[in-house]
Amino acid sequence: MSYNESIIKGRIAEAIVEQLFLSSGYNVFRYGMENTIPGVMELLKGVRGGVVEDIRSMPDFVIQHENNPNKIYFIEVKFRANGNFNIHDLKKDHPKYPYKNAYVILVSKYYIKCVTVEELEKGIEITEESKDHLLGDRNEFDLDKGEIIKFCRFVLKFFYNV
Repeated sequence: MSYNESIIKGRIAEAIVEQLFLSSGYNVFRYGMENTIPGVMELLKGVRGGVVEDIRSMPDFVIQHENNPNKIYFIEVKFRANGNFNIHDLKKDHPKYPYKNAYVILVSKYYIKCVTVEELEKGIEITEESKDHLLGDRNEFDLDKGEIIKFCRFVLKFFYNV
């Protein structure tokens, strides 16, 4: 039996981000195609086209802060061992990403960083070396930096040797 290692890494990254937001007072709803339409991934293998690409492009989560129901965000979670991410990486996974208002949360071996799709389209990139785009610096989410550091340590346990 074969398996896809990158899918496993991605699911671990998703679980970490999900738990981070849950522990920070957010309602987290799994939104991606594998959750909204169970079994659809198997049906769509090898199929291409507009509707299929839109389904594949669904963000992983919709989050809403418990104390402020007006704070609702689309979240796309990505794992990259090298800690780098740009618009070309997003387009490689999703050629016509329709969720321009989504946030991409990048989990790497050492950091959890965040950038919007709009920022990526303007040429902003995440790099491992840079201290820019740390999730704790995003004012939209109002996350406790100490909590993020705890989850970064957790990330290190899973991904250090990847």
